[in-house]
Amino acid sequence: MQQSKQGRRRRSSSVIIYKEPPEPPEQIVDQSALPNVNASWVNGKGAWVIHFVLIALLKLVFDSLPGMTQETSWTLTNISYMTGSYLMFHYVQGVPFDFNAGAYDNLNMWEQIDNGDQYTPAKKFLLFVPIALFLLSTHYTHYDLTYFTINCLAVGAVVIPKLPFRGPVLSHRMRVSIFSGPPENR
Repeated sequence: MQQSKQGRRRRSSSVIIYKEPPEPPEQIVDQSALPNVNASWVNGKGAWVIHFVLIALLKLVFDSLPGMTQETSWTLTNISYMTGSYLMFHYVQGVPFDFNAGAYDNLNMWEQIDNGDQYTPAKKFLLFVPIALFLLSTHYTHYDLTYFTINCLAVGAVVIPKLPFRGPVLSHRMRVSIFSGPPENR
């Protein structure tokens, strides 16, 4: 009986998780040859301030719409910021510049920041902002269940891809994505 259980292959528990295969040594060498200007701006002056400026501008725009309640305004601000954050850091892959011979073509922005290291100051900040905006929007919507559910789903869609998944080994560059399939080989 033990033999038959060990010989079986485990079923996949989810269809939305895709684990990126290890990078070849040539690609690792290409990534270390030049600085990655696509992700280095995150550590620059003013890069952290722009998040608060964008949130404030979104809030002002939604407040200026006629008939907009504060609850709806905070929820739309939350959803807009979370959508932009997800698109920028987790959905788009590669580098818009053609200076590194495709070394980062199969990496999204989150994987490029600080060479993929987890828990750097920039990544902690980028994890903190969506959570803080969620808490603010939840407070100003007076903990209404409908708004809470919408805000919770929005923050979950942005925070979960930022977390490192751990199993028997560290699953580096494991993608959790609902909106896109596995990346193509280019």
